[in-house]
Amino acid sequence: MKKTRAAQQAPAAEQAETEARDADARIYQTIFDGVLNHRLVPGTKLPEPELCQLFGVGRAVVRRVLEKLAHDGIVALRPNKGAVIAEPTPEETRQIFEARRAMERVLVELAVSRVNADDLRELRRQLDEEHDAMHRFDQPSWARLASGFHLRIAALARNPVLQRYLTELVSRCSLIVGLYEPPGHAPCEHDEHAAIVAAIEAGDAAGAVARMEAHLLELEQRIETSRMKGEKSLAQMLGLPQQGKQ
Repeated sequence: MKKTRAAQQAPAAEQAETEARDADARIYQTIFDGVLNHRLVPGTKLPEPELCQLFGVGRAVVRRVLEKLAHDGIVALRPNKGAVIAEPTPEETRQIFEARRAMERVLVELAVSRVNADDLRELRRQLDEEHDAMHRFDQPSWARLASGFHLRIAALARNPVLQRYLTELVSRCSLIVGLYEPPGHAPCEHDEHAAIVAAIEAGDAAGAVARMEAHLLELEQRIETSRMKGEKSLAQMLGLPQQGKQ
């Protein structure tokens, strides 16, 4: 029996839909990672034509992704001026850190109750990688690992909903650090991370929560209004190869 035209077209439509989702996810994740790793600082312009060229997609795709990033608080869409990486105000900064402390308090308590030996080995390996990056003066790797430490602990809580909320808060805190943190400072202190892991290993939920709370308060208090600016291209800030360069 011959397939109807509709039946023949269905696989092609499904493939196109899958490709569109993959493109959206790739662009979103690249910009998100650029923020998380402090390559994209607040106020960075995201011109649609350049993004289209960098990712090989049409404007409709880029606009869809930018709208999702705006919904998540990562991007600000300015009428007739285009998209930029969001610039949190001092009041938003206070609210974001307040929400993050509350979220991590719950996640740390759950992590202590659910952690296993394999998890603890991974946490220790994370600390070793942080230590190596710090002593190599590798600021990009250190920034990535510092944010990753908090997300790794969130994963130990084994609650994907809470973990997803924290991922958004961590990315927004990275925006704040990029906007206000003095150049050359680490976004987190390695010794503070080590103390949190020691408390988790000891099964000391109250101690782990207290150390995390102090750690996040210290980060918030260290922030100051000294804007970090750079002269890098958008491709460099996104971690993509530049056009015409190998």
